[in-house]
Amino acid sequence: MKNVVAYYRVSTQGQLGEDKFGIEAQKEQIIAYCEKNDLNIMRWYWDEGESGAKYRPGFDEIVYGDICNPPVEAVVVAHSDRVARDINIYFYYRGALARKDIELISVCTDFGQFGVFADMLEAFTLIQAKMERESINKRTSAGRLVKAGRGGYSGGRPPYGYRSIDRKLTIDENEAEIVREIFRMKDGEAATYKSICEYLNSIGALTRKGERFAISTIQQIYENRKTYLGFYKYGKNGEWVRGMHEAILSEDFSESKKRKKQEIEQKEMKRTKHGTKHETIYSAAREAYRARKGD
Repeated sequence: MKNVVAYYRVSTQGQLGEDKFGIEAQKEQIIAYCEKNDLNIMRWYWDEGESGAKYRPGFDEIVYGDICNPPVEAVVVAHSDRVARDINIYFYYRGALARKDIELISVCTDFGQFGVFADMLEAFTLIQAKMERESINKRTSAGRLVKAGRGGYSGGRPPYGYRSIDRKLTIDENEAEIVREIFRMKDGEAATYKSICEYLNSIGALTRKGERFAISTIQQIYENRKTYLGFYKYGKNGEWVRGMHEAILSEDFSESKKRKKQEIEQKEMKRTKHGTKHETIYSAAREAYRARKGD
């Protein structure tokens, strides 16, 4: 009797139920195959809710862990795509096991009986699985684009000031206050990114990662104005549409601060007979910043 270990994987919560790729279905296929072929299952390994395109900590434990031959002579899976849909990744894993003198057996795609044609048929099967995964990705992307076209949140890291709750952008009030302060200082006081950064760090404000603010972070938030005004765009090449999320900034707020900024610049230009336009803007920003700090 040959000693083996068994492995199963389900990539989504939907597959945790009773379907052709479900846990119980895979286990039943593996057990039936092992009983028929006089194989002794020494241990089970699995990955639940893991994508076959990214992470397989359970299977990695088999490949990179302490398993060796003897006593383990083979790894049994229900289908080759449970290891990986990508043909390159699959054959990499199979090669890694072969170097440990461990065979990889796929119950539903066991081509051993075809001799020299076995590898060719196995490759064709994996190419089909890869094409299926690409088709799924295309359908998923298309669905996200449709949702984005209607202004709905379609994934990705939520911008600072928002959280993703039930697949919707929801305002984080603590972060939103910092966002409003950045726009108030920038639009209302003509403050520089540097002075805004210094102010936020002086009051102990932190980024989402719990770190001090950097100038680049302030700039990124400020340049994302349209999102904070209630618009949404999915991807770099997407078009801005009215979003389904609540705006952090109002149109009135944004316009009034812009007008105030222009007034500050105009007054400073009139008071200063010498110097460049940029120097007068920075001067106004410094005065406003010092006034806020009580200097």
